[in-house]
Amino acid sequence: MRPRVIMWFTIAAVVLGGFVLVPAAFARLGRDAPDAAPAPAASPSTSPSVVATTPPQKPTPSPRSDAKNRTTLAAGPVEVDVDGFFGWALLDRATGKIAGSKNISATNSTESMIKIWLVSDYLRRAAERGEKPSAERLAQASTAIRDSNDDAAQSLYVAGGGDPVVTRMISICGLTDTKIGRSGWWSYTQMSPRDAVRLGDCVKNGTAAGPQWTGWVLNEMARVRGTTADKDQHEKSGGGRWGIIDGLPDEIVKQGVGIKNGWTRIGADGMWHLNCLAVADDWVLAVMTRYPIEYGLDYGANVCASVARQLVTQTPETKG
Repeated sequence: MRPRVIMWFTIAAVVLGGFVLVPAAFARLGRDAPDAAPAPAASPSTSPSVVATTPPQKPTPSPRSDAKNRTTLAAGPVEVDVDGFFGWALLDRATGKIAGSKNISATNSTESMIKIWLVSDYLRRAAERGEKPSAERLAQASTAIRDSNDDAAQSLYVAGGGDPVVTRMISICGLTDTKIGRSGWWSYTQMSPRDAVRLGDCVKNGTAAGPQWTGWVLNEMARVRGTTADKDQHEKSGGGRWGIIDGLPDEIVKQGVGIKNGWTRIGADGMWHLNCLAVADDWVLAVMTRYPIEYGLDYGANVCASVARQLVTQTPETKG
């Protein structure tokens, strides 16, 4: 979302994502912005498909005829044609295992996706000091998530000390691939897909915001609003309810899903840097991509939706 001069050239590299399992441990006018619907069309280039293959799985027992199935996300093959960088990760919150592309540890700039941490870190530290955030601060925290407001996020970042905010995220959430990309710029933070799902789980499990504010943060994530349409995109804020959420059936959305995307067209490399993050009770999913600016925001939003759609599965409900 940082305003930049657009340099219209294309750097196209096709990344092939395989499938692995590992333990869990600003379009706006310059840097961040779309409505995902159909799966992304093949890129203008002759790039091959990106296929994730799954290792042998134990057969799933057939449920009893009277058993009720639950719709959820589970690890499985993913095929998406992307002209550029592409990686994804899915964390199973029951087992703590992370599945994803072969480049699951490769990094992308977080852009606005990191705002959930900027908000959570500020609120947790205020509670630890026994302070109640002012109405102004809470308004900033809300619009930073719901509307991806850059100025609000920047205010919270500065209040938290700048770079130490990111350093705390890496330490507290157990991130292994994340690093500060450029001092003083939260949006340049470099993060991998597997660290993105760890961040999502760090928020979901209460570690990031603490017991007093976790519910509040998750509620804001469930109320992210606005589409990829031009009318919803502004220089320092923008509609962010698209991507993974569009690839989920209503049954899953009704179970409760919080999201935070990050999106920016960057003139320096002529690419959109776009990330999607979604958290639910059972899982956390992250999709990260870079692709030529001229393809538009919907291209990236559709990539995220397609990954989610392919991971939807039915599992027998269990009663504890």
